[in-house]
Amino acid sequence: MSPRRRDAEGTAAARAERRAELLATAAEVFASQGYSATTVRKVADAAGILGGSLYYHFDSKESMADEILRTFLDEMWAGYEQVLAAGLNARDTLEAVVAQSFRSIDRHRPAVVLYQNESKHLATTGERFHYLLDSQRRFEEMWLSLLDRGVKEGAFRADLDRTLVYRFIRDTVWVAANWYQHGGRLSADDIAKQYLAMVLEGIQAS
Repeated sequence: MSPRRRDAEGTAAARAERRAELLATAAEVFASQGYSATTVRKVADAAGILGGSLYYHFDSKESMADEILRTFLDEMWAGYEQVLAAGLNARDTLEAVVAQSFRSIDRHRPAVVLYQNESKHLATTGERFHYLLDSQRRFEEMWLSLLDRGVKEGAFRADLDRTLVYRFIRDTVWVAANWYQHGGRLSADDIAKQYLAMVLEGIQAS
């Protein structure tokens, strides 16, 4: 490898690392202050750089939010697809999906808060964020199908109101992003086990 190419690759790697650091800062600011209240200047101040320097990496706060949300959702769905492709029974699949959800919160907590608080607003701002609606529909379909399968397999109670259960699980899992602390006393997997112990007691067939 020539010195010029090696230098170019080193510069590209450093720029990618800096970009990731700036996105992490932006995600924290969006989560703590809200998307509408956040300006490029606020993100730059939090990152310790001038506002103009931030434009070297991103052309707008919309671009930052877009990349934060896409990264989170792409990784979340990759995890879900791996679980769904494993051929587990409905109960084991539910447990694995819940565990994967808490791991997503662990890895992307500020992005989850941004998604929870702002996805409805962002999805109405234009085509750029239309994928948020697609993800929401896909998520609901996954859960309703899983609950139906659990009833058919005899793992879950036959009298379940699947829409009610889906909404309960959705809201109670993802709200954890508001209080979860990475590196805290309980890991994501520990919390998932405690959560499942409570939920499965109510929905499993006797």
